[in-house]
Amino acid sequence: MNKNRTSESNSESLNPLQHRTILLGVSGGIAAYKACDLASMLRRAGAEVHAVLTPNAKEFVTPLSLMTMTRNTVHCSQFSFDGQWRPEHIELAKKADLVLIAPATADLLAKLANGICDDLLTTMVLATRAQVMLAPAMNPQMLEHPATQNNLAILQNRYRYEIIPSEIGEVACGDWGAGKMASLETIMATVGARLSSHRTLNGRQLLVTAGGTREPIDPVRFIGNRSSGKMGIAMADAAHARGADVTLVSTVEVDRPYPVILVETAFEMQEAVETEFDNCDALVMTAAVADFRPISVSEQKIKKTESEDIVLELTKNPDILDLLGRVKRKDQIIIGFAAESEALFTHATEKLRRKNLDVIVGNDITVPDIGFGSDDNAVIILTVDGGRENLSRMPKRAIAEHLCDILLGRFTALESPKVTK
Repeated sequence: MNKNRTSESNSESLNPLQHRTILLGVSGGIAAYKACDLASMLRRAGAEVHAVLTPNAKEFVTPLSLMTMTRNTVHCSQFSFDGQWRPEHIELAKKADLVLIAPATADLLAKLANGICDDLLTTMVLATRAQVMLAPAMNPQMLEHPATQNNLAILQNRYRYEIIPSEIGEVACGDWGAGKMASLETIMATVGARLSSHRTLNGRQLLVTAGGTREPIDPVRFIGNRSSGKMGIAMADAAHARGADVTLVSTVEVDRPYPVILVETAFEMQEAVETEFDNCDALVMTAAVADFRPISVSEQKIKKTESEDIVLELTKNPDILDLLGRVKRKDQIIIGFAAESEALFTHATEKLRRKNLDVIVGNDITVPDIGFGSDDNAVIILTVDGGRENLSRMPKRAIAEHLCDILLGRFTALESPKVTK
């Protein structure tokens, strides 16, 4: 058991904001007046707070007020000169553990969703690798507008920013509905929860697979499936954000800060996964590996003939998950996935047992608009010790975060001393 990792984790869980650098972005809405209290609460909780104001935000709250609350220089201008040669927004972006924008106006959401960086705050967000959290605040009609909803969906599902939902109530203009910025207590709790999970998988070796394999028929055609790889990529991103040393074996090419091994066929995936497996603490097998492949592959493109039919002989591919389940060590964890069109619980339970898995995640592929190709899914999670959870429709990144929590719990259980009677 790594005592240093445990003591660090315990310290962070007691006060997750202690010694963390938070960039507090403030955009130009009436809720900006709450930024001073929020900055004070963050600082008193132990965080180092640096406030960044948009030009419009200065119409609602002064830099002097926020400087007093944060006890740091407040940043407002895209082109301010402080005598340093490094660009200010890059320095701010690099030092951040978390970026919190409260309030986030409709205008700011639109800019972030479309990569527009015409002020210091939007430029800094584009340059950071830190987790970005947004607390929207606006008129209910503005929040409900399809453009705003689309921007929120892009930010949450594509860019993986965390949205702290607005509350229902009376807004500044007198209208009633969803649009009030979340309470400061809710924001503080959400920030604390995010930072608590920030390094919880620090030092763990995680192997993740993603995408659907392609089994060639000829140089042009292949047998494949509808898997987009989004779930596996979300899982790898979530684990990496929590400090895990991630290796992703994927049929989908992605640019990530962790190693990505690109494969195409089931045999290529098997070779890559078996090579990495011994060194991993956990395998999360989200990839949809083709069950069959053509017995023979034509070296030339198969031409049309006068016959209406073509006979394609198939043979079984290796069951990678089954093979690794047979050889996994007691200190290794394997999470498998089951995409089923019927009897989901029965088939997932049988696969969990037969393949010697610790956890299995099942989803019903007959449900429209989720699963393959979608940013969302609804799943059932079964564990070898009889646990069962049903997760209703949510972003795949949210499911990945939940699986990271499950991994953390199982790692903790493995390290806990066994009580003997």
